[in-house]
Amino acid sequence: MVATLLIIMVVLLLLNFPMMIPLMAAPLIVMFIYFPNLDPMILMQQFSTGIEPYVLLAVPLFIFAADIMTTGKTSNRLLDFIGSFIGHVRGGYAVTTAAACTLFGAISGSTQATVVAIGKPMRQRLLKIGYKDSSAIALIINSSDVALLVPPSIGMIIYGLVSGTSVGDLFIAGIIPGIIVFASFAIYGVIHAKVADIPLAPKASWKERLRMTRRALLPLGFPIIIIGGIYSGIFSPTEAAGMSVLYAFLLEVVIYRSIHLKELPRIARSTGLVTSAVFVLVAGGQAFTWIISFARIPQMISEAVLGPNPTQVYVLLMVTIFFFIGCMFVDPIVVILVLTPIFYPAAVNAGVDPVHLGVVITFQAALGSATPPFGVDIFTASAVFNRPYLDVIRGTPPYIIMLVIISVLLIFFDQISLALL
Repeated sequence: MVATLLIIMVVLLLLNFPMMIPLMAAPLIVMFIYFPNLDPMILMQQFSTGIEPYVLLAVPLFIFAADIMTTGKTSNRLLDFIGSFIGHVRGGYAVTTAAACTLFGAISGSTQATVVAIGKPMRQRLLKIGYKDSSAIALIINSSDVALLVPPSIGMIIYGLVSGTSVGDLFIAGIIPGIIVFASFAIYGVIHAKVADIPLAPKASWKERLRMTRRALLPLGFPIIIIGGIYSGIFSPTEAAGMSVLYAFLLEVVIYRSIHLKELPRIARSTGLVTSAVFVLVAGGQAFTWIISFARIPQMISEAVLGPNPTQVYVLLMVTIFFFIGCMFVDPIVVILVLTPIFYPAAVNAGVDPVHLGVVITFQAALGSATPPFGVDIFTASAVFNRPYLDVIRGTPPYIIMLVIISVLLIFFDQISLALL
């Protein structure tokens, strides 16, 4: 049965069907072949059950807020603010890129939105100061992956939905790993700038810094609303998402007036298209999860891969390998939907904290998103910057090595994830 599921999915993918078709068709075909006496309506009910949870409302709301700000001026204000303080030091523009991606990731929760919002203006600045295009693009796409670690990570929302883990706890648990990734990239950026002899940018005056700080004060309120509201218990993740949309609207439409009211329907349509794709994947993932659970496939795979009494370290190592490889080829949301039900029971039985497991999984989703051959951020960057595939991936190895090292630290030190809980 496992072979049948895989064959159906691979064949449909090779025939160029979008991922949502194999994810929904495979469990349906398997049901007719292996369980002909089951009522097909059971599977149909699973499709609708998958998109019923209240927490899923956070996904379109965070996407809508990110779309409003990507259309507006928020990303430029963040870049100007950070660059005015550190842009003139050696490697300052690399640090600015990593910091801006981290901050915008704390607004959007999407790696691809961060590539677009920060990558477009920042790439030109990096090129102007003397960076090679391959180095600039690699820095942008890998720094953007922090968006899957810091709240409001869409990957964590999907994991929380599949596993039943608190999304609020997952958001908080991702903060320290996200900061570690940012710090690693910032340090590497300084070293690389010295080795490559990147020229220094002009130093901003304190008057200019004060002006940029005033311009960035309101955009910096986004992470405070999301993280502070959830951490203090004022908001649930879904309520924080609603507040982020209201805040984005007030900022870009009312205060900055960078977006006209007549543009909102177009932005909403864009959000609707992305949201519908995500929800179809979630619905298909729920049906896929139900059929493999009904056939006891997770138990079979766990016994085959993990053995009867796996240790926590071994389970996390296998989770890391499987999710990393999966996200190199397929959209992270799909990988989380398909693999989490397989590994989650064994991990919990081995004593792994579900929140820590979620951080490990979303970290691999972030790592795989920018890793060849088919990381989704690679193709996003190729389209946004109009650059060939090989140019986009040429500068990625140092960042992949750093992320792999951090992955190993997460396996052995769960307090990296759990310290703030």
